[in-house]
Amino acid sequence: MKNFEYAQPRTEQEAVALLADQSKHSVVLAGGTDLISLMKRSVITPDRVVNIAEISGLQRIQRDEHGSIWVGAAVSLQSFLESSYTTELAAAQQIIQGIASLQLQAQGTVVGELLRRPMCWYFRSGHGLLAQQGRMVVEGDNRYHAILGNRRSAKFVNPSRLAPALIAAGAFVRIIKPGNDERFLELESLYQTPDQDGQTENVLTQGELVTHVMIPAQRDRLSAAYEIRHGEGPDQPLVSAAVGIQAERGIVREATVVLGQVAPIPWMAVEAARNLVGQPLNEQTATTAGIEAVAGALPLSGNEYKIQLTQVAVKRAVLRAAGLECGGLECQPPLEQDHHSGPLMV
Repeated sequence: MKNFEYAQPRTEQEAVALLADQSKHSVVLAGGTDLISLMKRSVITPDRVVNIAEISGLQRIQRDEHGSIWVGAAVSLQSFLESSYTTELAAAQQIIQGIASLQLQAQGTVVGELLRRPMCWYFRSGHGLLAQQGRMVVEGDNRYHAILGNRRSAKFVNPSRLAPALIAAGAFVRIIKPGNDERFLELESLYQTPDQDGQTENVLTQGELVTHVMIPAQRDRLSAAYEIRHGEGPDQPLVSAAVGIQAERGIVREATVVLGQVAPIPWMAVEAARNLVGQPLNEQTATTAGIEAVAGALPLSGNEYKIQLTQVAVKRAVLRAAGLECGGLECQPPLEQDHHSGPLMV
C-alpha cells in the first residue's frame, strides 16, 4: 500500500478544503469497508485520506418539518436500520437486513454504500473501469456484468445495493464544495456511465462531498425490494429490483421501478413503471412489469441468465410491496437455481 497522509476534519468546510487541494489526490473515508481493500490492491492510490466520521453534523438521522428524513454521510447502515425515522422505508430496510454481515452493517455507512466502487474483477485487477474499452469484458468472463446500458464501453454493474431502494423512494443527495456552495441532486442523477478513461461512475468533482441523503416523507407510499442471491452471506446479489408505488383502492396511480446489478448505473425501468399505472396490483401485472423491465436487454456471452432473474426480481418486488404472496411462496429470497459455475465477484 502506498504511504498516505491522514486527515480528520471536524467540520464540513474543513473536509471539502482538504478534498479540493489540487496538490494532493484525496479520498473520503467513512466506514472504510471497501476503500481499504482498494488501497491494498493499489487500485486506488491516494496521497491523502480524509476521515469524515468525526464530523458531528454527519453522524445523525433527523426529520424536518416537512417529514423528510436527512441521513448524514457518517451514519452507519445499522443506525439507519434501527432508527424510528426509517421504519416507513420498507425497501431500504429489506436491503440492509439482507446484507448478511453484522460487521458490514455496523461499520458501513449509507452514503459509503451508495458510492461503492464497482466490483468488476477487471477494474479491481487494475484494468480500469472500461477494461480496454470493454473488450476484455466482451472477450472474457462476463457472468456478472451488465445486460442493460452496456452498448458502449462500460460493461460493469453499479454495485450499490441500497441505491435502487432509495431512488424508488425519491431520495436526493446534498453535495457541498468550498465556499459554502451546495447543490441537491436526485439520487439517480448522482450516477453516470463513463465513456472514456479517467471518468468515474459518478458526477462528483474534486472538492465535492456528499454530506446527506434526503428522503421525502413516504406517507402511504408502498415500497419493497427483492434481491436474488447465489447463496446466503454478504456477497453481491446477482440482480435486484426496488419499487415505489402509490395506489388507490388497489389501482396503481404512480410507480417507480429501479433495477440493481444489471447496468453501470441503477437502472430506471421507465416503461415497466409507466405501464403499471392504472393497473391493479396482482400477479399478472407484476409479471408483465418484470418482462417490460428487461425489454431492451443486451446480454453478453455469459450473463443471459440475468434476464430471467431480473424479471423474477421485479415481479416479486411488486407483489411484496402490495403485501401479496409470490406465486404461492412467501416473498423471501430463495436459493435460485445456479445458472453458472464459479465464485461470485469479490
